[in-house]
Amino acid sequence: MTFFFPEDNLQRMTPEETHITSLTAEPYPDGERVRVDIEITPFQTRPYIEVLLTDAEGEEVATASIVEPMGWKLEFTMHLRGAKASPFKIEAKLFYPEGPQAAPVLYTFNVPSAN
Repeated sequence: MTFFFPEDNLQRMTPEETHITSLTAEPYPDGERVRVDIEITPFQTRPYIEVLLTDAEGEEVATASIVEPMGWKLEFTMHLRGAKASPFKIEAKLFYPEGPQAAPVLYTFNVPSAN
């Protein structure tokens, strides 16, 4: 299935070569939400991505499942649901249900306390 414009001149990777190139998280000023940015290599076949947000004690705070994204630059918001134990960690795993799985990518960040 071709979903990129033919004139984009991108080298699209096979599932074995597709991986996350960048993962960042930026807390919103309210201290209750986090903006997550993920970039992946341009791909031939749309992957799946699982995202897990944990607090300083390793407790799950939030999760997200991204099924067959249309693009390779993703941004979304995750809610901290009252968790305040910094540092927080985001782990993103890119995989194909019946194929290869890339190594997980981790990003650690702090949420400043609201005053």
